[in-house]
Amino acid sequence: MDYVKIIECPRDAWQGLPQVIPTEAKVEYLRGLIELGFRHIDAVSFVSPKYVPQMADSEAVMKGLCASLPTGADSPEIIGIVLNEKGLERALGTPGVTTIGYAHSISATFLQANANISFSESRALVEKLTKETDTAGRNLVVYISMAFGNPYGEPWGTEIVQETLTRLKEIGVRTVSLADTVGNATPEGVGDLLRGLKDCAAGVELGVHLHSRKEGAAEKVLAAYEAGCRRFDSALTGLGGCPFAGDQLVGNIPTEIVMPTLARRGIALDVPVASLEEATAMTQEICSKYAR
Repeated sequence: MDYVKIIECPRDAWQGLPQVIPTEAKVEYLRGLIELGFRHIDAVSFVSPKYVPQMADSEAVMKGLCASLPTGADSPEIIGIVLNEKGLERALGTPGVTTIGYAHSISATFLQANANISFSESRALVEKLTKETDTAGRNLVVYISMAFGNPYGEPWGTEIVQETLTRLKEIGVRTVSLADTVGNATPEGVGDLLRGLKDCAAGVELGVHLHSRKEGAAEKVLAAYEAGCRRFDSALTGLGGCPFAGDQLVGNIPTEIVMPTLARRGIALDVPVASLEEATAMTQEICSKYAR
């Protein structure tokens, strides 16, 4: 790709908010993003409402969103996250979800904490996801969590990420996002890992899903771009992140840092930079109502 693909991630931003956002408000916000030119949105997840009540209405959100979009308009990419076969069944049964997302990991501890699943069970699930999404005509993105480090003292290194990426390719996965799950990557580490994966990443759209404090975020974005990355997950105002980070200031890389940082270098983006101010204002309104 000659341009950078921006994947806006309100799902990741919303799932830990203390107050549940009403379905109608989610629909209005997602429609607003699409009208502003965002074409790739991590919007919903199909997980247990017991553990993630904020996402309990994902089917209703998608029904409302599909009904609200103009007839004949180009459909955006909508990513729906799943953790198991039940989630996959729900996602495939939901119109408007074009891409299934799944968080694989190089950390056995994280897999147990996030999905109550083992390495072998996760690999088997990825195989099923690949076959089922292909049959259904949906896309699949697999996230490699803990790709930039491991807080649990488990083995980690570029060669382990290489092995994981190679296995995913062999299964048939063609879109992979490297996740800095706990926000401990450095710009040097981001660049080194991406360069280290260059030989085994042929045929894969390789992106990054970075969590970070705001300071230093721009440097990580540029390091990833200069190492060949053209796919960036981000979230307006930097909401979200991983509860395992243990630092409330570590959230998603803010979209309002990602886009201007790249645009100042003359890099083509698939979202109009002019839309950023209005999109940020929309997000701040959501924050003022539901993030306290």
